[in-house]
Amino acid sequence: MNTRAWAAGLALALAACATTPHAPAHPDARAYSASADASADVDAALARAAANGKRVLLVLGANWCHDSRALAGWLATPRFAALTAERYEVVFVDVGIPQTGEGRNLEIAKRFGLAELPGTPALLVLTADGKPMNLDTAASWRNAGSRSEDAIHAELAALALREAP
Repeated sequence: MNTRAWAAGLALALAACATTPHAPAHPDARAYSASADASADVDAALARAAANGKRVLLVLGANWCHDSRALAGWLATPRFAALTAERYEVVFVDVGIPQTGEGRNLEIAKRFGLAELPGTPALLVLTADGKPMNLDTAASWRNAGSRSEDAIHAELAALALREAP
């Protein structure tokens, strides 16, 4: 009986070692380029939005941040790509680590009314003339990795239709 218990325990231990960790509940993408000319990218997105009647989806994040990568991952899926293709010009801006004083491109956040970034990512929806549509919720995206796909999609769809200020 002792041998059976020991063998069962060994089998369980080996099975535990062989199992792979669970995949994250969200897709993951590294969309933030530290070398990009962020101001030029934002200006180009605003120009495209003005030309085609869309809004700008300005995502301020960083590749080191799992929530930033989660949001970028969702935006790369077919469901979100369809929404953004129809309603938004998307631009990703690398903001470094603003929480520790190692931020970059923070002037872009300030340009559109975000005086500080307490975390990443932040998400701003802008009209084609650069008016922010969601200053009240822009910094709340720091938990993007724990939001559901449906909740993120619903919020982005609603922001695409919200009346301009």
